[in-house]
Amino acid sequence: MGYFILAGLLSLVGFIISQKLKNKFRHYSQIGIRSGLSGREIAENMLKYYGIHDVRIEEGHGMLTDHYNPMSKVVNLSPDVFNGRTIAAAAVAAHECGHAVQHNQAYAWLTMRSAVVPIVNIASSLQQWLLMLALGLFGSGGNQTILFITMLTFLVTAVFSLITLPVEFDASKRALVWLNHSGITHGAEQEGAKDALWWAAMTYVSAAFSALVMLLYFALRFFGSSND
Repeated sequence: MGYFILAGLLSLVGFIISQKLKNKFRHYSQIGIRSGLSGREIAENMLKYYGIHDVRIEEGHGMLTDHYNPMSKVVNLSPDVFNGRTIAAAAVAAHECGHAVQHNQAYAWLTMRSAVVPIVNIASSLQQWLLMLALGLFGSGGNQTILFITMLTFLVTAVFSLITLPVEFDASKRALVWLNHSGITHGAEQEGAKDALWWAAMTYVSAAFSALVMLLYFALRFFGSSND
């Protein structure tokens, strides 16, 4: 029961932050930028400025699905960002290109995160099955092996979440510095872009906090059962 209460509270916090981000995105998607550039054009200009010519910019689907894929070297922008000429579009497009710049410059934290991805994928795929086994066994005293493996998967996801934080904050910093330096955003536009990216970063902070709390929960269960 303790697990479900904890998971519910963490999910609620994540939901609130996610909704706040969506509201911010909608708000800044209604405010145009004086430069009049679309997200695609901003991405092209930023990549050109940094001398990056082997990264493609593609239009994706959905809302807030923007991402940079270091494997295929593609900046994927959602339709509102790809075509938008707003503060939100400028902020998100520049942020994703910030990841491309990190990749091009071999930014250590991004390199580390990319190296951990295969392990995280395995841990995440195992987690749901291990959770059912671990939670089912708690009532009968628990099984040390299952608890230990479950704890390890949460350790992997927690480490990944922590590594992700400097990657995301750095990409936003690069985006804001370039937007200001290039003159694409001015004054209130720059502050709006900063506000939008801050709330985007908070989703990663929330995810890292949740991962750490869940790791602590299973660690306490594991070491607690070891002492029984």
